[in-house]
Amino acid sequence: MQIDTGTSDSEGSKEKEVRKIERRTLREVIVKIGLERIDTQEGVTVEALLDSGVTGLVMSSEFTKKQGFKLKKLERPVNIRNVDRSFNKEGPIENMVEVNIYYQEHRERTEIDVIDGQK
Repeated sequence: MQIDTGTSDSEGSKEKEVRKIERRTLREVIVKIGLERIDTQEGVTVEALLDSGVTGLVMSSEFTKKQGFKLKKLERPVNIRNVDRSFNKEGPIENMVEVNIYYQEHRERTEIDVIDGQK
């Protein structure tokens, strides 16, 4: 969309509307889920960000260690890119955890990639 920067009032109001739309931020959707360790069947309830825009499930290495999840080495490391398309400075994903995820009445066994540098 092009903005005409002329001096008329209607054009000025169009420009303000475009700026207002550009400043609009996405709303986060946070849900409480249960994560259960496969090896011990012990679990923890956490808040998870739903549909963050990433192409998979991720968990921080700090959280993984704190909660005692067992790491599994990936066959091949996965390079990840930031939102600006640059490679993540923490390096590739090298590990994952296998967990049961609980949400309301639903349970699903899944693998979650473990990333460094996040809390």
